[in-house]
Amino acid sequence: MSQQPIAPTPVTVLTGYLGAGKITLLNRILTEPHGKKFAVIVNEFGEVGIDNDLIVESDEDVFEMNNGCICCTVRGDLIRIIEGLMRRRDRFDGILIETTGLADPAPVAQTFFVDEDVRAKTRLDSIITVVDAKHLLGEIDQAHEAQEQLAFADTIILNKTDLVNDAELAAVEDRIRRINPAASIIRSERCNVEIASLLDRQAFDLDRILEVEPDFLDEEHDHEHDDHVTSFSLVERQPMDPKRFLNWLQDTVQAFGLDMLRMKGIISFDGDDDRFVVQAVHMLLEGDHQRPWKQNEERITRLVFIGRNLPRDIISDGFQKCRAVRQAAE
Repeated sequence: MSQQPIAPTPVTVLTGYLGAGKITLLNRILTEPHGKKFAVIVNEFGEVGIDNDLIVESDEDVFEMNNGCICCTVRGDLIRIIEGLMRRRDRFDGILIETTGLADPAPVAQTFFVDEDVRAKTRLDSIITVVDAKHLLGEIDQAHEAQEQLAFADTIILNKTDLVNDAELAAVEDRIRRINPAASIIRSERCNVEIASLLDRQAFDLDRILEVEPDFLDEEHDHEHDDHVTSFSLVERQPMDPKRFLNWLQDTVQAFGLDMLRMKGIISFDGDDDRFVVQAVHMLLEGDHQRPWKQNEERITRLVFIGRNLPRDIISDGFQKCRAVRQAAE
């Protein structure tokens, strides 16, 4: 009796500019009852990884790549991870790739066509681009990555619709349609969408992509990041004073928010057994307790800033002054 051929594993790429809500969407996919199990590949822009720790507790396999942009320096890593996953493909139903907000999705998608082994065993199912309805119009003309992310999407989740009025929402949708008239647009607040409708839908259309970018299947890649967009990380092993830290963070967002594309972090507060997570996009700041620190987990505060010409020395100095002052033993 002949053996049935193994169906290619579907791959979903989650993309979107900095702070649009990709991790929120990823966490919804991992926690909602759709009956599927995923391997997750997370890529970050910066030397200290945060996103991996912002993913909810799950039994999924999570692979982190933070040694470069997934669309530039780490494609070899991506191929190696996928090839490793294919050796145990019976453990999951699909692969999710969450790219850095500064990634051009073209070479990510290209990987599933130009690498022979990957092409044989996987199927690029969908490119989902998450859009920040409040900030897109202010960013898109100076952020070519955001334009590329929209152009390559087959599904666009127009997120944070609660932060704009009807006229602003219509203007954002019109701008999106000028870049990509074919993609379906789903409006959402905090990526609260029907997850099952996003998965295994065979939405990626290579013919349409070749109309947009005829050289798509050529392996040369000339993607360049905006030199003015940089990231830096702040790490502190001493607990932070809650009042001092939150006041400093609010002041920092007020002072530099216009140039701060993204900020995210995990905070260890003095006398607090829970991890505190903070995130910001420009002037919008939010924070809350996430979960208790695990018994053997080192309580380290980590912050990542991504922005244009942010004054690292000033921000770092203020951050250091937020450390809790421990009373000397009697």
